[in-house]
Amino acid sequence: MKISTFFAVVWLCVATQCFAQEKLWTAADKQSTIDQLVRTRDAIVKETENLTPEQWAFHESPDRWSIGQIVEHLALWEIIWSRELSIGTRNKPQPELLKTTRPDSYYQEFIMEPNPHKSSEIATPTGFIQGKDNLTFFLRGREQNLAFVRNSEADMRAIFEFTGTPEPRNMHQVLIYVWGHTDRHLRQILKVKSHSSYPR
Repeated sequence: MKISTFFAVVWLCVATQCFAQEKLWTAADKQSTIDQLVRTRDAIVKETENLTPEQWAFHESPDRWSIGQIVEHLALWEIIWSRELSIGTRNKPQPELLKTTRPDSYYQEFIMEPNPHKSSEIATPTGFIQGKDNLTFFLRGREQNLAFVRNSEADMRAIFEFTGTPEPRNMHQVLIYVWGHTDRHLRQILKVKSHSSYPR
């Protein structure tokens, strides 16, 4: 009887410790991520919702994307991010990997660096979607990802994915890419709109 009581107490202590362990991804981390996703979504809407068909289709040069293509590219990436988040958050938490990952600042600086990035084939815009339909396409994906973040109970800083880079990145850092990528292309949209031949 005493042995059974002893093991029951040990089990209770272990269980209590497990349940009491705080998440690495804090409520502040979650809210900050939601705020950034909302901010960048709203910025895209502000810069594009009143464009004319000519403005959506304008190219700075034949080898540059139009605003329509930029927003289509963002929409395609929202689908890619959605899949990445869904698959990644099924991984077992590995908080011990925090000591081997890069800091958040690395991902923020990489996604916002001024050097051009080459788009992967799966996210290269077709240009077939007309005008404001590109915005509708983007907003559908962003709302899906926002809902995922709002409803998820996953510890985004303790769950990692392994990419082609030497260091694993946690799902919080993937989310930095989601909103940071939008910021990067907002900069591109503003550049298109500032062109001397841009339709007024």
